[in-house]
Amino acid sequence: MDTQTRHALKGDKFAQATVSSFSWLSGHRSGVLSWVITAVAIVVVFGGGLAYWNIRTTAADLALGAAMDIYIAPLAQPGAPPENGVYPTANERSKAANEKFVAVAKDFGWLPEGGKAHYFAGVTYQELGQTASAETELKAAGSSWNRDIANLAKLALANLYHQTSRDSQAIEIYAALAAKPSETVSAGVAQLDLADLYAAQGKQDQARALWAKVKDADKDGAAGSIAAQRLGAKQ
Repeated sequence: MDTQTRHALKGDKFAQATVSSFSWLSGHRSGVLSWVITAVAIVVVFGGGLAYWNIRTTAADLALGAAMDIYIAPLAQPGAPPENGVYPTANERSKAANEKFVAVAKDFGWLPEGGKAHYFAGVTYQELGQTASAETELKAAGSSWNRDIANLAKLALANLYHQTSRDSQAIEIYAALAAKPSETVSAGVAQLDLADLYAAQGKQDQARALWAKVKDADKDGAAGSIAAQRLGAKQ
């Protein structure tokens, strides 16, 4: 078969394929159109959702930052005149910050900033002596998908349980944190708090065993240093 003939056959096949494709599109025009419209709609919805996410994340970040500014605001010196942004007592500062944290948690609870707000709302409630509200907020933060936030909240919740004579619940949380630590709460930190709880209960042997474990596991770290001090103080 010569070259000219091959080219002619290829041209015929291409033409047939084109006609066939056109015929298929013509026969399925409504289906193809629906598919195109659906694809475009998905792109529009995704783009709109992403834009909405960015807007809400920015708003949540600003709101959380404003609450944090209050929480770390300076306290007035004795005898000093009133000053904007300066709080007369730590209690009043915690109360003002708490209101902001609760609002952020309510408005942005589904965002990462909302989880952080739940945590700080719980901490400030605890500082104000409102243990029931503190427990509610810390539990909410403890269910966050972000383990760093969740573990911080669980540690604070365990401390709250210990302070309110619910040591069995506190022990359970400390043990869970030690088994699944995070960047914010290491196994050593959880074990130190658990050891201190045992010491407060008069269970010195269990406390010393944990201190020794932390000391050996974290020879050059802060937790190991604290454990060594605890062991030395109990000798």
